[in-house]
Amino acid sequence: MENVIIFDTTLRDGEQAAGTTLNKEEKLEIARQLEKLGVDVIEAGFPVSSLGDFEAVSLISRELKEPVVCGLARANQKDIDRTWEAVKSAVAPRIHVFISASQIQMAHQLHKSPEEVLDLAGRMVAHAAGYLSDVEFSPMDASRAEPEFIYRLVERAIACGATTVNIPDTVGYAMPEEFGDLIDSLMKNVSNIHRAVISVHCHNDLGLAVANSLSAIKAGARQVECTINGIGERAGNASLEEIVMAIATRQDRYNITTGIKTEHIYRTSRMVSEITGFPVQPNKAIVGINAFRHQSGIHQDGVIKMPKTYEIIDPQKVGVPSSSLVMGKLSGRHAFKERLAELGYTLSEEDFTRAFLAFKELADKKKEVTDRDIESLLAEEKRAFEGAYHLERLQVTCGAGIPTAAVVLACPDGQTRGDAALGTGPVDAVYKAINRIVTVPNKLAEFTVKSVTEGIDAIGEVLIRIESEGVSYTGRGADTDIITASAKAYMNALNRLLAERNG
Repeated sequence: MENVIIFDTTLRDGEQAAGTTLNKEEKLEIARQLEKLGVDVIEAGFPVSSLGDFEAVSLISRELKEPVVCGLARANQKDIDRTWEAVKSAVAPRIHVFISASQIQMAHQLHKSPEEVLDLAGRMVAHAAGYLSDVEFSPMDASRAEPEFIYRLVERAIACGATTVNIPDTVGYAMPEEFGDLIDSLMKNVSNIHRAVISVHCHNDLGLAVANSLSAIKAGARQVECTINGIGERAGNASLEEIVMAIATRQDRYNITTGIKTEHIYRTSRMVSEITGFPVQPNKAIVGINAFRHQSGIHQDGVIKMPKTYEIIDPQKVGVPSSSLVMGKLSGRHAFKERLAELGYTLSEEDFTRAFLAFKELADKKKEVTDRDIESLLAEEKRAFEGAYHLERLQVTCGAGIPTAAVVLACPDGQTRGDAALGTGPVDAVYKAINRIVTVPNKLAEFTVKSVTEGIDAIGEVLIRIESEGVSYTGRGADTDIITASAKAYMNALNRLLAERNG
């Protein structure tokens, strides 16, 4: 069977999702998980956009050993030179050059004529090809462009050294049949198309990104660009897990394969959700919490008798654990380690010991500890040791009186400092008290509370976004006490802000 190249752009287009900010260490952590997942190409960032992105792409290029590491560049020499500097240390580097191709974007964004775009694209692809042999070219907004112009643009790019030509549905405008026809027409009307891999990059503005990508694959595209959980600009990108599992599940339709190690999908999804601060919706295909849960009595009866009656995918194939092992306060180290392995976690002995102690503490508060509790617990432990400031103690008084909060923080200089404040509510009071110690101006832009699992003893998880100098920072915190979770989330966001400012 032919292979479809999986090009992951979580670290580039995924990071463009409003409210997402990743530092280089977080990007490297995700990149390593993508390598474990078996992704063929990782678009690590847009090096010219900022020093931080340049450093992240450079770091990933040095550290990863298996996938192609790609950097994005506009069709200008400065972008391409900067991208080459970022990716040149990779085992397999790639430069991805793009330029607007639709009439509306050429006229109103670039202020260039089609002939000028044609000439510039050719010269810049050739410039990139002077650095390396793996050059990708994208005519942006191709699905709204004149097909004849796309044919000429793609033919020129290939003649100038492009080895992959990517056809983007940049604003999610195309319909599946229409997009498949566009790919088919490229194969028929571009004389040198056999010298390049055809790729597609679909957005989800009309909810059709995966459908359009699969239609393109059916028409002959052999690279598909996607992101974990479908995150990205506006309504997001085509979802990697949905594309991969559609191909794997419907071999009768596609008769192709990918190199993705599907058992790592669930863990990768959870990691990206945790680091970016974007929760996975419960009904999300493949990785949503409800994807393999059955509430209807008819469905439950069928699944008990034969899982395939209502499950077209074995949950374990995507890394969703199906063990019936119940974790509680009597569970020992071995049982906890086995459960972590089933969930896809490998911890150092030091990290495991710390996680086990946190698990036992949680188990004293809850009768049963679920997989989602364990995932939340591990994420919380990781957050607690990342930042410069740590929450030591918290006390809140609220009710019919004036809400008051007192906090004590461990500070970067090794000292502990405490303060107190009044607020309109307990969370407001806590945040004002923290602000009296960590004097970094910011504005709370979003505050969300959810229960990790069912039950009155459930862990509460708080997601917040704060803004400072026009940049958004995400913070998450979890605890059986929702006020404590709120304080942890705020500390997490503040620590991210400070880490970014301090380089």
